[in-house]
Amino acid sequence: MKITDITGGFELRNGVFMPYLGLGTYQADNDQEVIDSVKDALELGYRHIDTASVYKNEEGVGRGILESPVAREDIFLVTKVWNSEQGYSSTLQSFEDSINRLQVDYLDLFLVHWPVKEKYKDTWRALEYLYEKKKVRAIGVSNFLRHHLDDLLSDCSIVPMVNQMEFHPYLVQQELLDFCTENTIQYEAWSPFMQGKLFQLDFCKELTEKYNKSAAQIILRWNL
Repeated sequence: MKITDITGGFELRNGVFMPYLGLGTYQADNDQEVIDSVKDALELGYRHIDTASVYKNEEGVGRGILESPVAREDIFLVTKVWNSEQGYSSTLQSFEDSINRLQVDYLDLFLVHWPVKEKYKDTWRALEYLYEKKKVRAIGVSNFLRHHLDDLLSDCSIVPMVNQMEFHPYLVQQELLDFCTENTIQYEAWSPFMQGKLFQLDFCKELTEKYNKSAAQIILRWNL
């Protein structure tokens, strides 16, 4: 992957382009806060917006997209099916609920939020169905460790295109990352700033002075 600018990205295993820098909306309230965040991010050049059913802010994310002059087809929109909604039929219903709240007719990426025991395989079958029906452009998982992936890959029809994991300088699961790379599963970071804790560490100050960049710029560059 070549790091260029905020609009750069990479191709997933099915050829879909995924911008490598996205706006996460976890803990953003479902009001003007998330609406303005989405609109401002799109104005600044972001084209990847990430939400989830459990965040309870999909309506606001959808409004932010609708109120932005950026065309829907130019935005990589992601949401996730929550644990209590997993299972084949309930995942299909969760998808319909999410796109209705977002006021869109398709998703760019739909993720299984967590590997719920005895349910994630049925959940994955529902995602495969949605992908085959062209309701989603790509499907993936989140928080799946090696044994979860081994189990899923043993009898799935479609290999996950993404695995979204907590990833930052203090949490590098190299064996899992290598496994995903070997199987063309794009590794994606959540909590790249360790929920803000990285900014409190001394190394940030040293690097910001050395490179004349903000701590956020340096950490994101490292993550990429």
